[in-house]
Amino acid sequence: MIFNEFSRKQKLFIFLFGVFLTNAIVAEIIGVKIVSIERTLGFSPLHWATPWGDFWDLNQTAGALNWPLVFITSDIINDYFGKKGVRFISFTTALFIAFSFLIIYTATLLVPADFWVEVNKGSENFNINSAFARIFRQGLGIILGSLSAFLVSQIIDALVFEKIKSRTGSKHIWLRATGSTLISQLIDSVLVIGIAFYAFGNWTFAQWMNVSFNNYFYKFIVAILFTPILYLAHWLIEKYLAKDKAL
Repeated sequence: MIFNEFSRKQKLFIFLFGVFLTNAIVAEIIGVKIVSIERTLGFSPLHWATPWGDFWDLNQTAGALNWPLVFITSDIINDYFGKKGVRFISFTTALFIAFSFLIIYTATLLVPADFWVEVNKGSENFNINSAFARIFRQGLGIILGSLSAFLVSQIIDALVFEKIKSRTGSKHIWLRATGSTLISQLIDSVLVIGIAFYAFGNWTFAQWMNVSFNNYFYKFIVAILFTPILYLAHWLIEKYLAKDKAL
């Protein structure tokens, strides 16, 4: 088989790219849903008063759920394939995200089968086609916000990661991973919500800040909690690649 002719490092890149691409596309698709963390956990919203006259609740996009995996995978790729590797997967993934949105939007324009609409009406006279279109039809703002935030944050993440690594060498994996995430995730969270829902949508400034920083805090906390997994991943990768060096 052709795949068997690849080196272990090439196979590693394909695997990591697959993890990166899958999580990025899934996060972009489900990101249109805004979730309440409090109600999900079974208690009432915090409803803290803010200086700008609004209330702060733990609301964030569903896309934040697996987004930390995107940046963790990006950091691993940066460690083993450098800034060029990260740049390649970032721009390639952005193209696939745009392509995905195009196909999804086209699907919402197709005329539904009558029986499909009928069997899903239920007692509430539910219109499944309208729901499908409303959920999956990504507006221009969401597409621009997603792609802009994705590319900018990925480039910044790679630059900060490389800067820290140039000073610390191969030591302190946690520092370069967490440090790059601290900066890039903030930019990603604020930019994507700002463009998608504030600039092109009808959100208030307070809603923009609320969801953006909730997304950021979640991503950053998860990134810290995943630090042991990051070390485990490096250990497994080193063992895997060592078999190539032994040949």
